[in-house]
Amino acid sequence: MTDAFKDREAALEGEYFRRKEQEDLARLRAKMQQESRDSTQLRCPRDGGEMVTVTIENVQVDRCTQCGGMWLDAGELEQLTHRDAGDGFFDRMRRTIAGE
Repeated sequence: MTDAFKDREAALEGEYFRRKEQEDLARLRAKMQQESRDSTQLRCPRDGGEMVTVTIENVQVDRCTQCGGMWLDAGELEQLTHRDAGDGFFDRMRRTIAGE
Protein backbone atom coordinates (compact mmCIF):
# COMPACT_ATOMS: atom_id res chain seq x y z
CA MET A 1 0.00 0.00 0.00
CA THR A 2 2.87 2.41 0.63
CA ASP A 3 4.01 2.02 -2.99
CA ALA A 4 0.61 3.27 -4.17
CA PHE A 5 0.92 6.35 -1.97
CA LYS A 6 4.47 7.03 -3.16
CA ASP A 7 3.38 6.64 -6.78
CA ARG A 8 0.45 8.99 -6.24
CA GLU A 9 2.70 11.52 -4.47
CA ALA A 10 5.26 11.40 -7.31
CA ALA A 11 2.52 11.84 -9.92
CA LEU A 12 1.04 14.84 -8.11
CA GLU A 13 4.49 16.37 -7.65
CA GLY A 14 5.29 15.86 -11.36
CA GLU A 15 1.99 17.46 -12.38
CA TYR A 16 2.63 20.44 -10.09
CA PHE A 17 6.05 21.13 -11.63
CA ARG A 18 4.75 20.68 -15.20
CA ARG A 19 2.03 23.23 -14.49
CA LYS A 20 4.56 25.68 -12.96
CA GLU A 21 6.86 25.29 -15.99
CA GLN A 22 3.96 25.99 -18.37
CA GLU A 23 3.04 29.12 -16.40
CA ASP A 24 6.66 30.30 -16.46
CA LEU A 25 6.90 29.66 -20.22
CA ALA A 26 3.68 31.59 -20.84
CA ARG A 27 5.02 34.50 -18.77
CA LEU A 28 8.34 34.48 -20.68
CA ARG A 29 6.55 34.39 -24.04
CA ALA A 30 4.41 37.37 -23.05
CA LYS A 31 7.50 39.28 -21.89
CA MET A 32 9.36 38.50 -25.14
CA GLN A 33 6.40 39.63 -27.24
CA GLN A 34 6.21 42.91 -25.31
CA GLU A 35 9.95 43.48 -25.70
CA SER A 36 9.65 42.74 -29.39
CA ARG A 37 6.90 45.36 -29.75
CA ASP A 38 8.95 47.87 -27.73
CA SER A 39 12.10 47.30 -29.77
CA THR A 40 10.38 48.28 -33.00
CA GLN A 41 9.48 51.68 -31.53
CA LEU A 42 12.29 54.23 -31.83
CA ARG A 43 13.48 55.75 -28.55
CA CYS A 44 15.09 59.15 -28.03
CA PRO A 45 18.86 58.86 -27.48
CA ARG A 46 18.70 61.73 -25.00
CA ASP A 47 15.92 60.71 -22.61
CA GLY A 48 14.44 57.47 -23.93
CA GLY A 49 11.15 59.09 -24.93
CA GLU A 50 8.98 57.84 -27.75
CA MET A 51 9.95 59.13 -31.20
CA VAL A 52 7.39 60.14 -33.80
CA THR A 53 7.99 60.99 -37.44
CA VAL A 54 7.17 64.55 -38.52
CA THR A 55 7.51 66.09 -41.95
CA ILE A 56 9.38 69.38 -42.40
CA GLU A 57 9.85 70.72 -45.92
CA ASN A 58 8.95 67.29 -47.35
CA VAL A 59 11.71 65.68 -45.26
CA GLN A 60 10.72 63.18 -42.58
CA VAL A 61 12.58 63.69 -39.30
CA ASP A 62 12.22 61.99 -35.92
CA ARG A 63 10.91 64.05 -32.99
CA CYS A 64 10.88 63.07 -29.30
CA THR A 65 7.49 63.42 -27.62
CA GLN A 66 9.11 64.13 -24.23
CA CYS A 67 11.97 66.57 -24.80
CA GLY A 68 10.93 67.82 -28.25
CA GLY A 69 14.37 67.06 -29.69
CA MET A 70 14.61 66.47 -33.43
CA TRP A 71 16.87 63.77 -34.77
CA LEU A 72 17.97 63.64 -38.39
CA ASP A 73 19.00 60.56 -40.33
CA ALA A 74 21.84 60.54 -42.83
CA GLY A 75 21.31 63.10 -45.59
CA GLU A 76 18.31 64.85 -44.02
CA LEU A 77 20.27 67.88 -42.86
CA GLU A 78 21.60 68.39 -46.38
CA GLN A 79 18.09 68.12 -47.78
CA LEU A 80 16.88 70.82 -45.38
CA THR A 81 19.81 73.23 -45.86
CA HIS A 82 20.39 73.00 -49.61
CA ARG A 83 16.83 73.23 -50.82
CA ASP A 84 16.45 75.77 -53.66
CA ALA A 85 19.80 77.53 -53.11
CA GLY A 86 19.16 79.71 -50.08
CA ASP A 87 15.46 79.12 -49.70
CA GLY A 88 15.74 76.09 -47.37
CA PHE A 89 14.10 75.69 -44.01
CA PHE A 90 17.10 76.88 -42.00
CA ASP A 91 17.71 79.87 -44.29
CA ARG A 92 14.11 81.00 -43.88
CA MET A 93 14.33 80.46 -40.11
CA ARG A 94 17.57 82.49 -39.93
CA ARG A 95 15.99 85.33 -41.98
CA THR A 96 12.93 85.30 -39.72
CA ILE A 97 15.06 85.51 -36.58
CA ALA A 98 17.28 88.21 -38.09
CA GLY A 99 14.22 90.18 -39.17
CA GLU A 100 15.14 90.18 -42.85
